[in-house]
Amino acid sequence: MLSKIKQSWKVKDVRRRILYTLMMILIFRIGTTIPVPGVDTSIISKLVSGNSLLALYNMFTGGAFSNFTLFALGIGPYITASIIIQLLTVGFESLKELQKSGEEGRKKMNMYTRYTALVLAIIQAVGITLGVVKGALKSDNIFFITTVIITLIAASMILMWMGDRITEKGLGNGSSIIIFVGIISRIPTDIISVVNSVQSGTIKLWLAIILAVIMLITITLVTFINEAVRKIPVQYAKKVVGRKLYGGQNSHIPMKVNQSGVMPIIFASSLLAFPQTIALFMGENAQNFVSTYLSTSGDIGFWIYRSLEVLLIVFFSYFYTTISFNVDDIAENMKNNGGFIPGIRPGRPTIDYLSRILSRITLAGALFLAVIAMIPAFTVHFMSVNMSLAGTSILIVVGVALELKRQLESHLVMRSYQGFLK
Repeated sequence: MLSKIKQSWKVKDVRRRILYTLMMILIFRIGTTIPVPGVDTSIISKLVSGNSLLALYNMFTGGAFSNFTLFALGIGPYITASIIIQLLTVGFESLKELQKSGEEGRKKMNMYTRYTALVLAIIQAVGITLGVVKGALKSDNIFFITTVIITLIAASMILMWMGDRITEKGLGNGSSIIIFVGIISRIPTDIISVVNSVQSGTIKLWLAIILAVIMLITITLVTFINEAVRKIPVQYAKKVVGRKLYGGQNSHIPMKVNQSGVMPIIFASSLLAFPQTIALFMGENAQNFVSTYLSTSGDIGFWIYRSLEVLLIVFFSYFYTTISFNVDDIAENMKNNGGFIPGIRPGRPTIDYLSRILSRITLAGALFLAVIAMIPAFTVHFMSVNMSLAGTSILIVVGVALELKRQLESHLVMRSYQGFLK
């Protein structure tokens, strides 16, 4: 991996992308340290420590929420907006056609996503300011409250723009990178917390060692599942064009076990955090209900939350796989180029075969991801340790890191071909 980084640094375009991504990450981290004026952060920190949903939300913002900094809303509104638009695309034919209509269609879809994110940011900013942190505001002046709300909305939109810029001019998916940085920024704090707990006797040393071993095993298994591929053999018929013989080659279709990558995990976490935003507008009873039945700290809420998380991971795995891996298009391209799967007739039989294989692989991958997410989550819950790098967060961190590695390699391969052609 170090040799790949060293090699990529020598390529001007790749180096520019790396530097651009690092610059955006630096701006994000600076934004998470600039507090919103007129807010007592000590009160918010106590709220976060006593509410598991707020703690999860704080993890994705890289600690920005507990310190109530500019980026306290995080990238959440944009992620939730992406979920809504993607789900609507499946239900509405006009949006589906727009998605397939090339660059112009993609721009319009992005515009709809941004507008939806703005609406969600407004709702979330108002709910958080007037609900969660109202007691931490040092003034109840309407102008001051409005200023806080506008500041949160504007900062969230800037963060959305930064994510788009990273995707376009940097490395990796911008939204995933921002969440990735937010999670790993909490790791030093978590390590210090565990060390202090061991020193004070709150946690036994052997339990801390078991926790570390489980984390390492989880990271290894997540890496394995993200890299696992099933190769479907493809054979191309020989054909004569002029006086030359073409075709007759053997190839394969790579079907990744985790075809959808890290997005199902991010979407599941974002969707589970959404009820909390709605509860902010519905009074203390609604907030208590959500904290009781959608909380990872209480016994009832823990089981409900984790069960819903598993179901959502499976759902979004299938959902994203159908978008990213279109068996109809693959079968049609194979047929047009004289390709076929040995023992399977071209056309509908090929589509049915690929769909059946893809469905089985996706189910296995989704269940594996869900189990991997649950092992550290259950360990942390029953050991009563507050860790950011647990379950869902491990999947996100490892998934994003592997995606960065793959994209870096693809850029290097592409530049190598360009150098050869020149």
